[in-house]
Amino acid sequence: MDYKFNWKSPVVPRILFLAASIFALCFFLFENHYWLAIAFLGLTAFQIKQLIDLVDQSNKDIASFLDSVSFDDFSASFKTESHDPYVQRFHQELNEALTRLRNSRQEKDSEYLFYKNIVMHVGIGLVIFNDTTGKIEIFNSAARKLLKINNANALGDLKEVDPNLVHTFLRLKTGGRELMRLKVGEDIIQLSIYAIELTLRGENMKLISLQNIQSELEEKEMEAWQNLVRVLTHEIMNSVTPISSLAGTMEAEISDHVKGTEEKPLQKDQLEDIHLSLQTISKRSENLIQFVKEFRSLTHIPKPRLQTFLVCTLLDEICMLHKNELAEKNIKLVVNIDPPDLTLLADRGLTEQVLINLVKNAIQAFDEEQEEKVITVKASVTEKNRPVISVRDNGSGIDPEALEKIFIPFFTTKKSGSGIGLSLSRQVMRQHQGTLTVKSTVGEGTEFFMRF
Repeated sequence: MDYKFNWKSPVVPRILFLAASIFALCFFLFENHYWLAIAFLGLTAFQIKQLIDLVDQSNKDIASFLDSVSFDDFSASFKTESHDPYVQRFHQELNEALTRLRNSRQEKDSEYLFYKNIVMHVGIGLVIFNDTTGKIEIFNSAARKLLKINNANALGDLKEVDPNLVHTFLRLKTGGRELMRLKVGEDIIQLSIYAIELTLRGENMKLISLQNIQSELEEKEMEAWQNLVRVLTHEIMNSVTPISSLAGTMEAEISDHVKGTEEKPLQKDQLEDIHLSLQTISKRSENLIQFVKEFRSLTHIPKPRLQTFLVCTLLDEICMLHKNELAEKNIKLVVNIDPPDLTLLADRGLTEQVLINLVKNAIQAFDEEQEEKVITVKASVTEKNRPVISVRDNGSGIDPEALEKIFIPFFTTKKSGSGIGLSLSRQVMRQHQGTLTVKSTVGEGTEFFMRF
């Protein structure tokens, strides 16, 4: 900014008058005209006060501007009728700054109302509260409708819905997800609760999203039942049909002998056929009983007994268990643990059972003519410090249609498989609040992920 001295400034004449008053004061003192000296002393003091007031006016203007900014009050304005062009320009710039701040504030208020309206009317229930004081900042319409409560100013107000709901809100951290079954009025709802932690103006806030997934669960439950019934029906019919057929054949064979209408005794070859038929019936019946036992085991998974253990020792035991089978089938097993001292808080026995299932599946994933057969077991931690164990094979892979059904009980693509290993494994991981997922590419291989 270029500076030019302003001769028209009101400060200039005041300084000139002040200098003249001081000169006159000194003159009359030396001439011993004390009364006149006293008069010019008072005039000098008055000139000094006027000059100080003039200089302070600018400071007062700046202080007034800063107060407006501090208290978000942009309604003030500064007079621009001054004879001093610099004061006039100074006041104009202060007014323009206040106008820009006022417009910016109005734009932010408009945006805030716009987004608040979206949040209030979005279809997902949203609750935003202060994580320290429990004060609820936003409680949108979907959340009110879902929880059947008209107003809530603090988390404590939600205890009338369910005390555990408030406890869950406080306990969940960023990325935390939990399913919760609630009785709201006469209705039972299944809530999917998801949390995100935020910081707003130095305050710790938490955003909770709520979704009623009751209808989706019922659809999935019905779909699961249909799949299960289809598999059960298929397996039972496979056993019962030959039993019924053989029983009918034997009944026809010996019917005349039992009634006494056939005097000729049964021949040896007939007896051998009957014996073979009975053996077949017995074998198929045992298979059916075994099938029912396996089905029963699906509903009797023990609760995990959590303990901390080293992943390396667990994987060493898995390698030892499959050492002979891997050697016989010429399969290379690679274990990679990062960090090497990675520990896991889980039920060791159940985790070992899941790993055995996955490694056995990997062993059976190779075609006999495949030359290079490699299984890679990798243990690591995610960015959120959650342990992950993956089992990957470079076998033939699983086609997409079979991949969708691979966790359905009794579904199997193997001739000798029972189809419950992966179902049991997924249930075990769910008992650990974890997941078991899979990805596969035909011709490249399959990889299972155990996320704890």
